[in-house]
Amino acid sequence: MIGGYVASVLAAGWITLSLAFASLALAVLIGVAAALAKLSRSRVLRVGATFYTTVVRGIPDLVMMLLVFYSLPALVNQAAQDRGYDLYVEFSPFVAGTVTLGLIFGAYMTETFRGALMNIPKGQVEAAEAYGLGRLRIFWRILLPQMTRLALPGFTNNWLVLAKATALVSLLGLQDVMFRAKGAAEATAKPFTFYLVAAGFYLLVTAVSLLVLSRIARRYEVGVKELAR
Repeated sequence: MIGGYVASVLAAGWITLSLAFASLALAVLIGVAAALAKLSRSRVLRVGATFYTTVVRGIPDLVMMLLVFYSLPALVNQAAQDRGYDLYVEFSPFVAGTVTLGLIFGAYMTETFRGALMNIPKGQVEAAEAYGLGRLRIFWRILLPQMTRLALPGFTNNWLVLAKATALVSLLGLQDVMFRAKGAAEATAKPFTFYLVAAGFYLLVTAVSLLVLSRIARRYEVGVKELAR
């Protein structure tokens, strides 16, 4: 009986991982865009990106998730009804969780990527512009590879926190590891056993992530010479 519940909890791991990777992809896209906006010459873009990171990082993750899942659809539906539209919007727990975590960790990725970009010598960009390279090519060929290497430590930390933060989405009803662990704990009156299984799953994800990302970091460091102090 307990073995069946354990299998059910672990089987939900693919839902948790799907949520984590989808949120990460969104967070990276937002982070890169907002980091470039913060470093742009446009005051409007800089102010907008700063407002986004300040507001998002200042609101608790759970509050943000509840706002996206409950309040945002209600607001959209009410606005549509006031204008005479027959519209009903409802987010699934997976979509709400992905959007929320993407927005939250996009703000943290923004600062990670911005710091990495600021550590790239400006002379490289100026030299590329002197050779007539366009902005997109400069970013893709010069800035992105170096930004990736410099941002890896901060990226790793953000990813580990994001992976663990997926547990919050269980409160919205998503059938993930934490949701099934809670159900199994209530059904068998053995909360320690099943919450320990959930903890072991997240610990395994963390350990594998650290192993993979550390190898990627070592690969990026090949050929990079340390400056003499």
